[in-house]
Amino acid sequence: MALTYASYLKTKTLLDLQEPLSDGPAHDEMLFIIIHQTYELWFKQVLHEVDHLIDLMVAGEDKKIPHTAKRIRTIFKVLVHQWDILETLTPLEFLSFRNSLGTASGFQSFQFKALEFVFGYKRRELLSNFDEASSEYKCLVDRLNQPSVWDSFLAMLKDTGHPIPDEKTTPSKEIQVILRRVYRSDPGLRDICEALVDIDEGIQEWRYHHVKMVERTIGGKEGTGGSSGAQYLKETLFKPFFPDLWAIRSDMEDDHDA
Repeated sequence: MALTYASYLKTKTLLDLQEPLSDGPAHDEMLFIIIHQTYELWFKQVLHEVDHLIDLMVAGEDKKIPHTAKRIRTIFKVLVHQWDILETLTPLEFLSFRNSLGTASGFQSFQFKALEFVFGYKRRELLSNFDEASSEYKCLVDRLNQPSVWDSFLAMLKDTGHPIPDEKTTPSKEIQVILRRVYRSDPGLRDICEALVDIDEGIQEWRYHHVKMVERTIGGKEGTGGSSGAQYLKETLFKPFFPDLWAIRSDMEDDHDA
């Protein structure tokens, strides 16, 4: 049989995956399902791109890194705009099917946890939310144990002759001195630093819009699955993955380390 658009993309399988559970079902549940399934597809692509980004760092392919970083940042721009679509859901429209969600919660997205791990926000205690026999648990353990994007970037700096300390903390004054030197003397590495800041800013922007969407939809109420809703999400705001790259902006004019 000849390959077709439908058979290549498996559109029948894809379009059969939306199964509303509410009575009726409620008209707006379809939107809720499709938005979140789309998020999971994009998370899969971001993880795919981040793995490639790390491979490029390990290989020292510094000229190719900004392109992959830009793609990741652009995907997060799309993810931010998806909140705009979900915000067309009024509180009453969400209530029309909310009870059907039961104990399901976005907090259970193992792919987003994997993204946090690979960007360096590693919390082993989160593994307890997943069945140890599941593929999700194994994936998260692997992500927990692998070098993060920041680890890989620092290793690349060390390979190019920068005196990165063996014992690394975050944030690190010692590393910030090196980064300021990089900004002054190495345009290629500086562009990579800025690309990482772009990604970090994009994720923080996504988190902020997530908080506002939840507040707009359910206010300060408890989230699905027993989560604390907007309050938990607020605790994740303004916590960058690459704090050293943000810290150096406050004292870039210092010349004692030049």
